[in-house]
Amino acid sequence: MKQDISKIRLGTHGENYGSWMSNPVFYMIGGLIALSAVLAALSFLALHVVWLGVVFSILAVVFIALICWCAWIRKQYAFGGGRIMERVHRVVLSHLDFDGKGTLLDVGCGSGALSVLAALVWRNAEVTGIDYWGAAYGYGKEMCEKNAASEGVADRCRFQHGDANKLDFPDESFDAVVSNYVYHNITGSDKRALLMESLRVLKKGGVFALNDDMKPHMYGDMDAFAQELRDMGYEDVQLIDTAKEAFGSHTRAAAMMLGKSMMIVGRK
Repeated sequence: MKQDISKIRLGTHGENYGSWMSNPVFYMIGGLIALSAVLAALSFLALHVVWLGVVFSILAVVFIALICWCAWIRKQYAFGGGRIMERVHRVVLSHLDFDGKGTLLDVGCGSGALSVLAALVWRNAEVTGIDYWGAAYGYGKEMCEKNAASEGVADRCRFQHGDANKLDFPDESFDAVVSNYVYHNITGSDKRALLMESLRVLKKGGVFALNDDMKPHMYGDMDAFAQELRDMGYEDVQLIDTAKEAFGSHTRAAAMMLGKSMMIVGRK
């Protein structure tokens, strides 16, 4: 049974879905603001080097503008703000040609928002969310489980630690696989290899929707990759311009640091 995704709204029971702009970013920029201000003061008052004081003052202003921009981005993505990430999640699942029968894997589930939404859309599906849960964003298994319980889908959602480089599941384990803005954050990894690892655990006939900031210098020619999948026997393989579909325009997506947002969908 599939629910109307447009009528589902997450976060209405006090759930905590976290932030898509990590606190360490603000700490770092805040530190740079403080350092620039101190160096500007020293330049003017102790060293009496006016031009150097002006340079550090300009840097402080630039960093203040940067932290304001980051705060705006955080607010736009937040479930309690602009809800842009919720819109992205809706776009991801709307392109997943899943009948809701069987199992779904969410690679890089973070706070569990996409996993929970999938469980609410497909009421008969069993959803697994995996994540490495690094310290930067403050996400964790307990947060995901609390969110799933609060949204009423805890009985069909399970969350576990995992590594997208090497998923701890046998080949052809799931009927559907999704991922959202995960692979570009995994440093030192071949992005296409990450995509193929996610597809490895997909059953024959299973469907996928893998969304990321697919910058050419990281992903290469994605049209060529999509054709490679077709040549391997994958069906209905398409590239979806999620920068335009989810954000409204490439300019707006770029302003929120996801200007190359793109999703590959299809059936194995």
